[in-house]
Amino acid sequence: MKLLLDTHIWIWSHGEPARLGRRVRRALDDSGNELWLSPVSIWELGLLADAGRVKLAGHSVSEWVARVLGESPLRDAPMNREVALETRAVRLEHDDPADRMLAATARVFDLALVTADERVLRGSGFRTMKNR
Repeated sequence: MKLLLDTHIWIWSHGEPARLGRRVRRALDDSGNELWLSPVSIWELGLLADAGRVKLAGHSVSEWVARVLGESPLRDAPMNREVALETRAVRLEHDDPADRMLAATARVFDLALVTADERVLRGSGFRTMKNR
C-alpha cells in the first residue's frame, strides 16, 4: 500500500503515537507499505510550531525534521505543476490550501491520504485511510 501521511499523522507517529489508531499503526509499521511525505507537511509543521500548537522538545523545525526523517525515512511526494493543477479536481468541504495540496498529491501519485481530519475524509477525488 502507498500511503501519504497527513501532517498530524506524521507528527503523532513521532511524538504522540498513542493518538494513532491500531490500523494506522500497523500500516505505518508494515515494511511492505510505502510511506510518503509532502513538503506541505513540513511547511505546516513550521506554522504549528510557530503558533505553539506543536512542541518539538527544544529542537528547531529543521533539527526535528532531520532527526525524524533520519529515524524513519519517507519517500518525497513532490510539489509539481501536476499536483497544482489537480487541486481543482479534488473536492473538499473547505478551502484549506494545505489540505487541498495533500489531497491532490494523493490523487496524482495514487496514494491513500492517512488522516484523522473528518472534513478531509468526507472529500472526494482521492483515496483516504482513516486514523482508526
